[in-house]
Formats: sequence, structure tokens, C-alpha cells
Amino acid sequence: MANLAFFLDSLSRYQYLQNAMIAGVLVGIICGAIGCFIILRGMALMGDAISHAVLPGVALAYMFGFSFFIGAVVTGVVTALGIGYVTQHSRIKDDSAIGIMFTAAFALGVVLISMRRGTGVDLWHILFGNVLAVSRADLWMTLAIGVVVLACLILFYKQLVLSTFDPVMAQAVGLPIKLIHYLLMVLLSLVTVASLKTVGIVLVVAMLITPGATAYLLTDRLPIMIGLSSVFGVFSAVVGVYFSYLYDVSTGASIVLVASTLFALSFFLSPKQGYIFGRLRARAVH
Repeated sequence: MANLAFFLDSLSRYQYLQNAMIAGVLVGIICGAIGCFIILRGMALMGDAISHAVLPGVALAYMFGFSFFIGAVVTGVVTALGIGYVTQHSRIKDDSAIGIMFTAAFALGVVLISMRRGTGVDLWHILFGNVLAVSRADLWMTLAIGVVVLACLILFYKQLVLSTFDPVMAQAVGLPIKLIHYLLMVLLSLVTVASLKTVGIVLVVAMLITPGATAYLLTDRLPIMIGLSSVFGVFSAVVGVYFSYLYDVSTGASIVLVASTLFALSFFLSPKQGYIFGRLRARAVH
């Protein structure tokens, strides 16, 4: 209790801690919401690819002084288009094309940052985040991205659901499948940008996948899954910031570890899909 009281007292006094908490909550909500569609469409590897592929855009933005938001979105979308182009015009399958494109983009970003070593471009903070350094401007950008992402998910909910669960039917009724796919890629790039300061490029994929996967084990209904996923994302962010501040460890890694612990609990204890209840039901049948 003393630790919690100390944390709450610090939270009420320090602006940077308040900013970190708000940023973590916002990132938890939007990562959780869009992560459900990433999981259900079997695009976890694509999420990993896009999150890493924004690195060269972020590096160029830091070097030349323009918004890293623009650099990240452009490189994220270009990578998504490149993966689609290679897949459609060669015998290379999706997973191979993703592996080639994202490692190439990530390597380019590392090389660019290495070339400008000593100019204030901090590779560690880009890769693993530094939520305690979130500014007011970062908060407003994260909030704006969150509003745009959630608005798009609400506006195109029916199209996203149909193209996710039955792409053949969606194409038959005239839905632009490719356009919906690239819309999701743009939203994914936006969420990655919003998560840069909180968990960084390397760990953002965990926030996209883990809360959604945890919720997937607990419900069969998509609206409930999206709600649970966002709640788990927020909970992970709040508890992760708490432990990070208290024990002076990496904030992004702490947030991801809390999310991973929730997944482990869901994996073993979920009433319908959990390992333990599944074993008990199997014994009862036999």
C-alpha cells in the first residue's frame, strides 16, 4: 500500500508522469481496438512488419526536422504496397515477402540513424519507447490519431467485419477488398506512430496482438472482444507505468510484460478456451 500511495502522490505532483499515464491509456485503447482485426485477419506478421518498417521514415524525419508522423505513415504505407506488389508479381508468398520487406526497411532505418550518430536521434528510445518523456504535443497527436482510428473503425465496421470473416462474400457484394486492406494498413501505421513514445517500434506489435489475443480466448463476439482488448490494453499500460516508475525499469517492456501475464492467465483460466477447463471437460467426457 505504501508503494501505491507513493505512486499516486507522484502522479498528482509530476506532469511528466501524468502525461505518461494518459499516453499509455490512449495507446492501450487504440492498439486493443485495431489489434482485434489484425488477429482475426491473420495479419499478426503484417503488423510486425509495418511497426518495424516505419523506422526509416522516423529516422529521416528526425534528421531533416519534419514531422515523424508523416515519415512513419509514408514508409508504412509504401512497405504495405511493396509487400502486395512483390506477392502479386512473383511466386513469393505473403510471409516471405513480409520478411524481406520489413527487414530491409528496418535495416535501412538503422543505417540512417547510424550515419547520424551524435545528432540527438536516439535509436534506443525509438526502438523501445520512453513514455516518461511524452510531451503535451505528443499527447495531442496521440489523441488525434486515436480519434481518427476509432472513427474509421466505427464508420467502416460492417465492411471490415464482412471482409474479415468472409472475403469471398465481401468481394461478391462489391466491397473493395484491396482498398479495405490498405485502409487497415494506414490505420496500423497511425497506431504505430502513436505508440512510438510509449512502447517503441520493437514492442508495439505486442500491444497490437497480445490484448486482442487475450480477449479472443474469452469471448466469441467481436464487439465484446474489441471492448475487452481495449480494457486489457489500458490495464497493461497503467500497471506497466506503475511498476516502471516504482522500480526504475523500462516502461515499454513493463507494459508488454503485464499484457503477456494477462494472456497467460487467459490461456490457462478462460472458461471456454482455457487449457485447465479444457482438460477438466475432456476428463469429464471420458
